[in-house]
Amino acid sequence: MMADPAFGRVATDHMVMIRYKEGKGWYDAQVMPRGPLTLDPSAAVLHYAQEIFEGMKAFRTNEDGIAIFRPEANARRFQKSAERMAMPVLPEKLFIEAVDQFVKADADWVPEGESSSLYIRPFMFANDAFLGVKPASEYIFLVIGAPVGAYFSNGAVTVWVSETYTRAAPGGTGAAKCGGNYAGSLLAQAEAKEHGCDQVVFLDAVKHRFVEEMGGMNVFFVFEDGSIATPPLTGTILPGITRDSVLTIAREQGLTVREEPYAIDQWLEDAKSGRLTEAFACGTAAAISPIGAVKTSAGEVKIGSGTGAGQVTGALRTALLGTQRGRVADTHGWVHRVV
Repeated sequence: MMADPAFGRVATDHMVMIRYKEGKGWYDAQVMPRGPLTLDPSAAVLHYAQEIFEGMKAFRTNEDGIAIFRPEANARRFQKSAERMAMPVLPEKLFIEAVDQFVKADADWVPEGESSSLYIRPFMFANDAFLGVKPASEYIFLVIGAPVGAYFSNGAVTVWVSETYTRAAPGGTGAAKCGGNYAGSLLAQAEAKEHGCDQVVFLDAVKHRFVEEMGGMNVFFVFEDGSIATPPLTGTILPGITRDSVLTIAREQGLTVREEPYAIDQWLEDAKSGRLTEAFACGTAAAISPIGAVKTSAGEVKIGSGTGAGQVTGALRTALLGTQRGRVADTHGWVHRVV
C-alpha cells in the first residue's frame, strides 16, 4: 500500500451497485469488480443533472481494525439530498450495508498512517433514457473508493473571497450534496488559484455580505475570548457532518459556540484587530485545516500567526481525529466498526 497517495487518483478494486426502478424499488444489489458504466446518450443525469453523492472515510484504528465515522449521518443526509433532487430515498440500513460491504471487499486498500484513509464515495444518478424534464424512473446507486493522504499538505491555507460568484441562493440546492453545486464553484475556485489562494470563500447570494462556506467545506472562527462561531444552516449551506461533530466537541471542551451570520467586513476587521485569533475549514476530505490568511481585491489579512493551527483549532483537530481512530473514547457512538 502506498504511504501517501494523491487524493482521489488511485482506485480500489471493487464497487457496490444497487439499481432502482419505479414500481419495483431497489434491487440487484451486488459487490463487483470496479469497471466502466454503460449509459444511453439520453440518460437523464447527462441532461438534467439528477445526481447526488456523499463523502466518507474508513480509518485504521488503534485496535488494528477498520472503522467509518458516523455513516448513519451520511445516510440521512443522502436521503435529504435525494428528496431535494426528486430522487428515490435509499433506506439508511441499505446505505450502511452497501458501504460496509465495499470496505470489507477492499479492506487491504485502507492505508496506514495518521493522515491516510480510504475515501469512500457513495453516489446515485438517474439513468432513465428519455429527453423530457421530469423526475427519472430509473436510478443507479454506487459505492467506489480511493486511498488518500492529506487534502491540504502545506499547513495553513489562504482563502480568496469571491466578489463575483455565489454558491447557492435561498430556495436552491445549497443544502443538498449534488454535483451541480460543485460544478458552479469551479470557476470561483480557479479565480482563487489565480490570486495565489488555496480555496474560495462564498458570500450570501442576497446581500453578498455574509460568509457562507468555502468551495467544499464549512468554515469556523475562533475569537480572543475563546468562543467559536460558524455560519448558521439556513438552507444555502451544506450541513456538514464534520461541522456538526466540531460543534459537539467544542461544547464538550467548554467553549462558547455560536451559529450566527458573520459579515466579511467584520471578518477582515476582527483579523486586523486581533479579536479573531484563529479560523479553520472543516469537512470529510480536509478534516480540520487552519486558515492562515484571507484575501480580497483590496488586499490580504493574516489570521493569528498565519502559519498553522492555533491552540483551539489544534485541540479540536486532536479530539476529532483521536475519536475517528480510536485514541479517544467514543462517547457518542460515532465510530462504526466494519472489520
